[in-house]
Amino acid sequence: MKKWIKSLILICSGLAIALLLNLGLNLPIWGQSLPELRGVWLTNVDSDVLLSRSNLEQAMVRLQRLNFNTIYPTVWHEGYTLYPSEVSAKSFGQSIRPDPQLQGRDMLADAVEMGHNKGLTVIPWFEFGLMSEENAELTKKYPQWLTTRKDGSSVFVYGDHGQHRFVWLNPLRPEVQSLIVDLITEIVSKYDVDGIQLDDHFGLPAELGYDDFTIALYKQDHNGQLPPDNPKDLEWTRWRSQYITDLMVKVKVAVKAVKPKCIISLSPNPKAFSYENYLQDWHRWVKMGLLDELVIQVYRSDLAGFEKELISSDLVEVRQTIPVGIGILTGLRTQKVDMQQISAQIKSTRSRGFQGFSFFFYETLGNRDGAFKNLLSAKSDRPQISPQISSQISKS
Repeated sequence: MKKWIKSLILICSGLAIALLLNLGLNLPIWGQSLPELRGVWLTNVDSDVLLSRSNLEQAMVRLQRLNFNTIYPTVWHEGYTLYPSEVSAKSFGQSIRPDPQLQGRDMLADAVEMGHNKGLTVIPWFEFGLMSEENAELTKKYPQWLTTRKDGSSVFVYGDHGQHRFVWLNPLRPEVQSLIVDLITEIVSKYDVDGIQLDDHFGLPAELGYDDFTIALYKQDHNGQLPPDNPKDLEWTRWRSQYITDLMVKVKVAVKAVKPKCIISLSPNPKAFSYENYLQDWHRWVKMGLLDELVIQVYRSDLAGFEKELISSDLVEVRQTIPVGIGILTGLRTQKVDMQQISAQIKSTRSRGFQGFSFFFYETLGNRDGAFKNLLSAKSDRPQISPQISSQISKS
């Protein structure tokens, strides 16, 4: 009898282990570190990391020492490239953002070279997407490319003193679509990058779309009817969102034609907020095979709110298709984030089986190397990504 019970226990144990493996729960081998995205965004706002070759070099040495494996350096800011661009020079006469620290050098070439030398994956971040500074050369040359609210206004004011005034390029205009695709393709073809990343600005605020060009298009598709006064009308939202999806399709086809294994990454807000407020239907994009990696921005100060986003059914579903990491806020110029909060959010992300995380942003890692080294105690490779090479697009 005792032998029979012992055999039954062994059989049940074996079945339990097999079940766990079939569920995709990768059990760590003692002493080994599982693949995990350990990224950080490098920005030119409230940060000097990109503004000199020596700063970049010091950062790459530091990130390697702290066991990071991925950097997302910004390359498109306020309507300007941060690298010398033939596309932008030809389009609106400005080859690079007119910051003194960017002149006479190629920041992106430096980032690719130094990052790869330290074993880091380099994925340029097309940060501003369809947003531009009000007085950028691009928007001054092509004011007709901008979209507006119903009252005709177009400017969004940000900053402590209202010093930042942004406008949005109209993603429904073919000229805007061509510029965005050409800029992204230029990066992928000219530089030895591992991928390209878009974010929450690759969309359109729901209150926009009342410019003459968009209204005329809408009337063509709706038997002469004007767009609804309610900017969040369901059909009005769906119709505009489709054009952004069409642009995403063009990006995917263009990128894969140049570099089939190039990772297409997206860092959006959670699903409902993205779609309802920025017409960005990234959940559908995953189903259509347009994305290779997702890094969801979950910038929450309370752990309960953070964890609520992590257990959403939307993320559970897309994690079955592509690697999903979590964007974690490590601070802002006006907002300190303590290490206890960062540590708790990393622990929560790991315990729920996400494929890693990325920190916003480099400068706010601060003088906390010891604490970050404890959290990233052993080196870890990025999760294996199999970029969806085919240019064929699902119609999901």
